[in-house]
Amino acid sequence: MPVLRRLLIALPSVMGVIVVTFLLTRALPGDPAIYFAGPAATQQAIAEIRHAMGFDRSLPAQFVDYVRHLSRGDLGTSLTTGQPVLSELAARLPASAELTLTALVLSVGIALPLGIVAALRPGSPVDHVCRIITTAGVSLPTFFTGLLLVYLFYYLAGVAPAPLGRLDTFSTPPPHYSGFYLVDSLIAGDFVTFRAALGQLLLPSATMAIFSLAPLARITRASMLAALGSEFIRTARASGLGRRRVVCVYALRNALLPVITTLGMVFSFMLGANVLVEKVFAWPGLGSYAVDALIASDYAPVQGFVLAMALLYVMLNLMIDLIYCLLDPRVRLDA
Repeated sequence: MPVLRRLLIALPSVMGVIVVTFLLTRALPGDPAIYFAGPAATQQAIAEIRHAMGFDRSLPAQFVDYVRHLSRGDLGTSLTTGQPVLSELAARLPASAELTLTALVLSVGIALPLGIVAALRPGSPVDHVCRIITTAGVSLPTFFTGLLLVYLFYYLAGVAPAPLGRLDTFSTPPPHYSGFYLVDSLIAGDFVTFRAALGQLLLPSATMAIFSLAPLARITRASMLAALGSEFIRTARASGLGRRRVVCVYALRNALLPVITTLGMVFSFMLGANVLVEKVFAWPGLGSYAVDALIASDYAPVQGFVLAMALLYVMLNLMIDLIYCLLDPRVRLDA
């Protein structure tokens, strides 16, 4: 049961995330009772709200109560919206996942061929372009890249729609099947909504793709250079195998392990750190939800967001281990 063993090993990490997140939210400046009482509230009214929220109890008592609710699958209720945190996270997860997956597909589609060609032709113009792109992608902040793309393609060129979320004001959401507007609109046969959703998705996904393709292209180039310089590649070439077979079957397959590792790290970072991109494009995802809750000192959504990201990260690492076994039989899951 290697998969179960991996999950059991990850439990202490998840418990640590729960404890640290609980303590950090309580250490944040600001008082939720004052925020919800309003500027004209009296001290007695603030104290009554604080008592109703349970914030007048000791930290150990609050933590025990939080863990008790957590064991029943209850992440609490958002004080700003009045809705259960679990249902709001489930409702906003497809928006963040659609944005992140689209950006990841764009970055992989650009980074892998660019890194492979740059490794095959070191010192060529393609190699220099790869270095420039990776340097720019790492150096430019995502919010600056997003604002720049909005300025160029929406304000100046007028070819992109206004950054107003997943759909413009003239479109309605498609029937809910998966929560992904592109997929749901295709299932419903609504190509007008599909074009509207795709138009809204292009700029934010391009913003995240520019940031994520930098490490992917760099690690692909480095891994391919190391694989192409190996003994088995020289043996394959000396045996008379074709160039495409040597590159695609032998070199690329052996170079994919570090690329998959970087891909998993990039994906997990993008899913939890796309807060600025969601704010720039008014994207109703998990990041904007967590930021709004953080500003309002709403503890339950912040804790639920961090816990959800931790669980996704654990599952993502498990998927990477399984992909390792498919790519390289020498890597055993029970090792």
